[in-house]
Amino acid sequence: MDSDTLEAFQSELTCSICMNCFLDPVTIDCGHSFCHPCLSFCWEEGQTPRSCPECRGLSERPDFKTNIVLKRLASLARQARADHNHSSEEQICVTHQEAKGLFCEADQTLLCGPCSELPEHIAHSHSPIHRAAEESRGKFLKRMSSLWKMREEMQLTLNQEAKKTRSFKKYVTLRKVMIKFEYQRRHPLLQEEEKLHLEALKKEAKEICLQLKESVFRMTQYKERLKEMYRELTEMCQKPDTELLQVREEDVICFRADLAQMQKPQPVNPELTCWPVAGILDMLNKFRVDNVLTQTAIHHVSLDDASVMSGDDPHGMSRQLDGGASFVAWGAQAFSSGRHYWELEVTHFSSWILGVSKDILTSDTIIHINYEEAFLLFSEKVNDEYSLFTNSPPLVQFVKRPLGKIGVFLDYDNGAVSFYDVSRGSLIYSFLPSSISSPLKPFLCLRSP
Repeated sequence: MDSDTLEAFQSELTCSICMNCFLDPVTIDCGHSFCHPCLSFCWEEGQTPRSCPECRGLSERPDFKTNIVLKRLASLARQARADHNHSSEEQICVTHQEAKGLFCEADQTLLCGPCSELPEHIAHSHSPIHRAAEESRGKFLKRMSSLWKMREEMQLTLNQEAKKTRSFKKYVTLRKVMIKFEYQRRHPLLQEEEKLHLEALKKEAKEICLQLKESVFRMTQYKERLKEMYRELTEMCQKPDTELLQVREEDVICFRADLAQMQKPQPVNPELTCWPVAGILDMLNKFRVDNVLTQTAIHHVSLDDASVMSGDDPHGMSRQLDGGASFVAWGAQAFSSGRHYWELEVTHFSSWILGVSKDILTSDTIIHINYEEAFLLFSEKVNDEYSLFTNSPPLVQFVKRPLGKIGVFLDYDNGAVSFYDVSRGSLIYSFLPSSISSPLKPFLCLRSP
């Protein structure tokens, strides 16, 4: 191939971002092609909508498959360039005055044909330089793919951690209001205890916020180190064949060691201590009612609008609570006035829903609850972690999961519904006073782990 043809051939196979031969090329919606690593760097900041770096045309898809034909052509272009450079002095064997066209895998050295037949090399495995270089690039690309996947996963975790921080701060503000409301229902002599409770909450919340801030910092550093490693591998892959093959094995081993030593940061669990409220159970038991759940069934449960749960979910998940068959119990009689307290046992269940609801509609196989006309507390197990949350508005509860009975207190006249951890004598959550105009029925759903 003459120099003009070679130059034209290589020009068509050059990435417009890095100005090198395509490395793992991908073709986007507009038809332009780029190295996959180059496009990944270009779009890493979450550009929305994503646009072509060359024509600025919009691209709907976030990811693309390797263009196999371009990949093979780019490999041929690199080989043609290498063949064109074989006449350079450093590529000529001093002893035999022949081009070094072979790579000795055992010694990691470049050899000419006669050298490969010498006693010290004849028993070793040899391959053409270009083929050996492409195999090496393939290995690096696999490592790069793994690194980028790790980086994307860390970015998701980082986003969740930042979202968790915002949710936690909002929750602490609301919890202060709930605690004050709880003590307002007690005797004025408990004002000093209320003050201590709020001070303890403030101190603990400050410590957790610092932990979350440090966690975000560690995750950001980890993500940037992965990016740096990815860039280093990209630069290795773009080296000419002979230079790529002379990358020392010690460098690769050091790279693996660096990756192994990088401990992946783990998310913080911002869990507040459940401080007991003095005399809470004695007061609640004055309004104790028994046998509030008189209707039972093994049914599927449908919570209308449950799938929109989760503006404040730190896991960033859409909560679709329609599940398999569950044990369901509800009250045949609704409460339309007064104060009522009852306790429910959930010890042996990881996932459950309990509280009060306006309407509970039943069919042969499904029980429907209007999500917006209910006061509910949920427990759900996700990836071996338990999460508590409430509805209206959707809110994660950053407190310890109850291990025994849960108390439900309906103060109908004041429009409030509260949940208590009976074993700890502590408040889980209070739906603060609002206008309740419809009768409410007790409700319980227990789902198998």
